[in-house]
Amino acid sequence: MEQPPSDRPAGRDAAASPDTAAPSGAAAPANAAAPPGTAVSPDFAPSPGTAPLRDSAPRRTLLAAERTYLAWLRTGLGAIGVALAVGRLLPVLIGGSHREYGLLGVGYGVLGVFLIGYALLRARRVRAAIESDRPLPLDAWALVVTTALGLVLAIATIVLVLAAT
Repeated sequence: MEQPPSDRPAGRDAAASPDTAAPSGAAAPANAAAPPGTAVSPDFAPSPGTAPLRDSAPRRTLLAAERTYLAWLRTGLGAIGVALAVGRLLPVLIGGSHREYGLLGVGYGVLGVFLIGYALLRARRVRAAIESDRPLPLDAWALVVTTALGLVLAIATIVLVLAAT
């Protein structure tokens, strides 16, 4: 039985309308447009004569793990930069005690070194878990340590800055 004509204009939106959608469980027509953002670019198709790509889900997971490692690394390097700014620059700018700001800078430096070291440990553990098809490890202790240390350092910085003004 034919469906009555729709008030919608023909074109890209017509294929996605409920009136023209394939029944549940039926295969979509070969000429149906893919949803936006899901079409595969021919630039990523395997070259002729090469082996077909393996399942891309593990590859995407490994790439996501690598991005996470780089984020931890950037955060650690940022904390070391803050250590230098707090330990050396702030006392000069606001005239505070070099000893107190120096100790605070050491705290940020310790946080940065911890983050960089943990990034490497975490990246290795995640890669091993992915390659052996085990669940990814969750290190609650590292989250507690970084959160606690970050909060202590932030509060100490606020107290020192307010005390100097």
